[in-house]
Amino acid sequence: MTVPLLEMTGIVKTFAGARALDGVDLQVRAGEVHCLLGQNGAGKTTLIKVLSGAHQPEAGTITWNGEPVSFSSPVAALRSGIATIYQELDLVDGLSVAENIFLGHELSTAGFIRRGRARGAARTLLTRLGHAEISPGREVGVLPAARKQIVSVARALSHQARTIVMDEPSAVLDHDEVANLFRVIRDLTAGGVAVIYISHRLDEIREIGDRVTVLKDGRTVAKGLPAKTTPTSEIVRLMTGRDVEYAFPPRGEVREGSPELLRVEDLSRRREFRDITFTVGSGEIVGLAGLVGSGRSEILETVYGARKPASGSVFMNGRRLRGGNVPAAVSAGIGLAPEERKSQALFLEQAVTKNVTAAVLRRYARLGFVNRRRELVDVRHQLTALDVRPKDPSQSVQTLSGGNQQKVVVARWLLRGCDLLILDEPTRGVDVGARAELYGVIRRLAESGVGILLVSSEIPEVLGLCDRVLVIREGRVVHQARADQLTESDVLDLVMEGLVMEGRASE
Repeated sequence: MTVPLLEMTGIVKTFAGARALDGVDLQVRAGEVHCLLGQNGAGKTTLIKVLSGAHQPEAGTITWNGEPVSFSSPVAALRSGIATIYQELDLVDGLSVAENIFLGHELSTAGFIRRGRARGAARTLLTRLGHAEISPGREVGVLPAARKQIVSVARALSHQARTIVMDEPSAVLDHDEVANLFRVIRDLTAGGVAVIYISHRLDEIREIGDRVTVLKDGRTVAKGLPAKTTPTSEIVRLMTGRDVEYAFPPRGEVREGSPELLRVEDLSRRREFRDITFTVGSGEIVGLAGLVGSGRSEILETVYGARKPASGSVFMNGRRLRGGNVPAAVSAGIGLAPEERKSQALFLEQAVTKNVTAAVLRRYARLGFVNRRRELVDVRHQLTALDVRPKDPSQSVQTLSGGNQQKVVVARWLLRGCDLLILDEPTRGVDVGARAELYGVIRRLAESGVGILLVSSEIPEVLGLCDRVLVIREGRVVHQARADQLTESDVLDLVMEGLVMEGRASE
């Protein structure tokens, strides 16, 4: 039997009297991709923070490379060869690539930093990762997300890391970037590095993983399962404690003659998108499918008024909206749940109540006083309707899981009474059980007459949830059809067609 490179046994961690980890076990071998799965709140993040030295456990043992260890800080874990790359990368945008890679352990002689030596060493690491095109002297802040991730991996390797934890590494990557990330991971494991991979995307687990450990409610419910052969239904059952149907809610029939809510005519923004025309009817879910960078999110933000169009028009309920004016869009009945909910939609340190009523504060104010009782009644009604858990309106929104945070954003616009809800990557960072709940919420909203305009990087989600799909490529609508008339292969062919032709032309 192969001796584990890393073994965590009986790990216990308590916060404010509540056990986040209740005897968790994890065994990781050298040269494998070990996937750590569980719903939001299952204990994954707490466990990796214990491993990285950010948290100290109350009980349990960590054995690293055959020796019992106790890491007092993340620096101590790094020095021992355990590196963690969190979903929100901790790079310093104002520093260069090389400076970020060697941050905290700068290459120096007699107290002087050897910048040339650092750039050369950084270039060697980047070349090893297959990314020699990334300049060590370039400022990290100007790099796209995929290349920032490579810089984070290079930084881990600069510490001679033998175990690298990757927390939701594909969350902001498109299809080709994920494929490249997987190539990098396979190169690492071929060299004996162990990778602990955390993701909500079960198809990724199947493709890149070797073994799987599943957490639920702070406990290990399965460990060492074969990633490629364990049925998806079994993994879902272990994560949620119940069988979750992967089928989307039944697609309702949009009634003939359904009132037109939104009409977009020849909308364009320089270097982002051009000549975009489409409609959304009452009770209709319309999805935009395309690669990251194709202009999908920019179209949504322009409809919402967060960006000003160079030309074209947006009509809501027959009334033309002033471009680049969010208050005008909101007054017309448009709500937006943006891609980055934590930084763009939520007041993380504020209570759920404050987040839900943020768009309707005047409703509860009279003569300078806020009617807290009425506000609380309305918020509780929304929390119950959307099954937000826990239903405590006074709880800080940052303590909620990703799925429940998304429900809070939706609750804000339902309380406002919006006619059209724009959803940009609505299930990003949301576990599989909560995704099914969100799909149900979206479908019920449509059945109540709310129009939905949706962007998702996951093609099956667009096809399974939407009534009609617009395929976007390089800022233009290249195809439009009913969702039930398209397959995933159809959409991939359409979004990749231009890139394939460019590749052939360069051959």
